[in-house]
Amino acid sequence: MSRSPKVDAQAEVLSVLRPGQSQDLLKELHILTREGRLNQDSRRKLKQVYHLYQFIETLLRELPDEGADALLADHGAGKSYLGFIVYDLFFKSRGAGQVFGIESRPELVEKSRDLAGRLGFERMSFLNLTVAESASSPELPSRFDVVTALHACDTATDDAIAFGLAKEARFMALVPCCQAEVAAHLRQNKALSLARTPLAELWRHPLHTREIGSQLTNVLRCLYLEASGYQVTVTELVGWEHSLKNELIIARRTGHRKASAAARLEQLLAEFGLESLLTTRFSLR
Repeated sequence: MSRSPKVDAQAEVLSVLRPGQSQDLLKELHILTREGRLNQDSRRKLKQVYHLYQFIETLLRELPDEGADALLADHGAGKSYLGFIVYDLFFKSRGAGQVFGIESRPELVEKSRDLAGRLGFERMSFLNLTVAESASSPELPSRFDVVTALHACDTATDDAIAFGLAKEARFMALVPCCQAEVAAHLRQNKALSLARTPLAELWRHPLHTREIGSQLTNVLRCLYLEASGYQVTVTELVGWEHSLKNELIIARRTGHRKASAAARLEQLLAEFGLESLLTTRFSLR
């Protein structure tokens, strides 16, 4: 006797979800349809969710007691997509640990607070702050174990790094987005750079300026983290068919500041005419 399409659809969903995973949450995040089904688009979303979560889970499990009491700060949280998934899959069953979502848009903060209340996610907190404001906010703990920033635009990623350094975070997981600051500096100094070095041909044309600016920004961030006492790895977040903003920077705190990374950071800034950033974004003092 054949089963009904509804039963088959539910069995399919259960076959791909993690044990104890909240279907109500996945519906709110539009990963499941309102009828609790998976379509082609939601399958792709779920694959991305699990892929990202695996990186975060690995970091959490490296902490004492496998992250049982971990504190995680999610910067530029938006709808708190990442924070909710990590809480649901990792923190919910442990009865300890806490997730802080930091977001500058008050309407999104209120929606996240409402959703956490309805789902009973008691150890999630949402703060209406910019990433830059959060480092000095008395509403946040003095230390964090994990700092994440998923597609925090432009300098918000740098602010998340500054937050992680100030909070002596054990780990940072960063997916940068829309890096414009370095590209703007390159454009401003283009004429002088073209006269000074043939390397400036790399950003002579506007499209190349944007691309080189984005690449250079992340290279500088990695050197800055290494110079600040972190071991850094860079990997692909998901397949390129899903997103062009796809670079995942993972930093593990070692406490060993690499002098060679600091020297190369200064040399790169000088080579590209970006010395002013050494006293703002990439200050090593």
